Amino acid sequence: QVQLVESGGGLVQPGGSLRLSCVASLSNFDIYAMGWHRQAPGKQRELIASITSDSSTMYADSVKGRFTISRDNAKNTVYLQMNSLKPEDTAVYYCNAWDYNPKSSGSWGQGTWVTVSS
Repeated sequence: QVQLVESGGGLVQPGGSLRLSCVASLSNFDIYAMGWHRQAPGKQRELIASITSDSSTMYADSVKGRFTISRDNAKNTVYLQMNSLKPEDTAVYYCNAWDYNPKSSGSWGQGTWVTVSS
């Protein structure tokens, strides 16, 4: 059973920054693609950033230039550095680990709330 534990969420003012962390209980973490998704109230969950096993990254247009995803394979951890936060970034942020199995959506963490408000 894969466990993913997110941390680092909270309340931040517009323009502020937060760094989310996700620690995975995986013995072969380095072969997984990792992603950050978010779900705002009343909206569908969306993929906002991902990083492959060879550290190629992808970002949704809504966060490009403001968010940075990175991974530390030695610590089984993926990060999401969020800068220039906007109220529309308010959501529950979820970590995802995917082993490239087309029949699976991977494993999910429990989510961490990010609220951007003055």
